[in-house]
Amino acid sequence: MNKTLTTLFALAVASVTAFSHAQEAKGDVEAGKQKIAMCIGCHGIPGYQSSFPEVHRVPMISGQNAKYIAAALVAYQKGERKHPTMRGIAASLSDQDIADMAAYYEQHGKKGAELPTKPSREPSVQVAELIKKGACVSCHGDNFAKPIDPSYPKIAGQHSDYLFVALKAYKADARNPNLGRSNAIMGGISKQFTNAELKALANYIGSIDGDLQVVPQSRFR
Repeated sequence: MNKTLTTLFALAVASVTAFSHAQEAKGDVEAGKQKIAMCIGCHGIPGYQSSFPEVHRVPMISGQNAKYIAAALVAYQKGERKHPTMRGIAASLSDQDIADMAAYYEQHGKKGAELPTKPSREPSVQVAELIKKGACVSCHGDNFAKPIDPSYPKIAGQHSDYLFVALKAYKADARNPNLGRSNAIMGGISKQFTNAELKALANYIGSIDGDLQVVPQSRFR
């Protein structure tokens, strides 16, 4: 294992330990179902787009790992993720709210079929080299849908435009109060690539089959 990968692995272990505190409360799916009104106005509408920091589809969260959803919300609370809308929403949530909502979305629309170990669509030679350089599989797992720890996201089939925006956010200037994501692992990885390379990665990962989906939901319950 080269020096860069060794460093990233050490950071990954530390990150998993830190994220383990994000879901100390036990999530209740039924309770979470009653708390998602603020979520479905964006994440429950197929094709819904955000305009910050640029126009892109909001991420699919139905079928995502509960521990990752919880960790992401805590990161918004702490300002480690600087999206103004999400930070405002996360700030209004208790630890129990986060655990309940995360538990709900993990099982929401869950598919019964198991994904294969390898993506059905092979990457181009260029993208394969980028994946190797970024050691993407070492954290996000087989088929980019089986992370080594549930505090990491499933990314297979996620909206490619969202993935591109998220990857660029890890490269943002940390001094910017309104833009960027503070994560030592992803920051170190993303900064190795040009934006064009990040877009190529995002386009490929977004094109393969995954567990994530948008499940249409009514705002009126």
